[in-house]
Amino acid sequence: MNEKEKLELIVKTLDLKKGEDIQAIKITDLTILADYFVIVNGTSNTHARTLADEVEFVLSQKGTEPLRREADTGNTWIILDYGDIIVHVFYKEARNFYKLETLWADGEQIDVSELITED
Repeated sequence: MNEKEKLELIVKTLDLKKGEDIQAIKITDLTILADYFVIVNGTSNTHARTLADEVEFVLSQKGTEPLRREADTGNTWIILDYGDIIVHVFYKEARNFYKLETLWADGEQIDVSELITED
């Protein structure tokens, strides 16, 4: 699976599981950490964990496993590192606190609206 297909599958999976405010930021020119960040929030800690679990499950079905999974003790911020794409799943209050979109504002916002269904 190439990078674009992986990014699309991640966004579609998060949308299917009702992830909120899905953002993709291209950070290739800013850091060697990854090429993209995908940022999403859940409505609760349990929802955030479910979002991360589902992304991990769907990608594993395609033969792609995360290099690393990290979470704080309350599941308010879960990170799935796929090398080229890092997925940040937040509980809403944690997302508002850390403001990754502001920290990485120099990155290129990727339009994911075509991948997201209307409620």
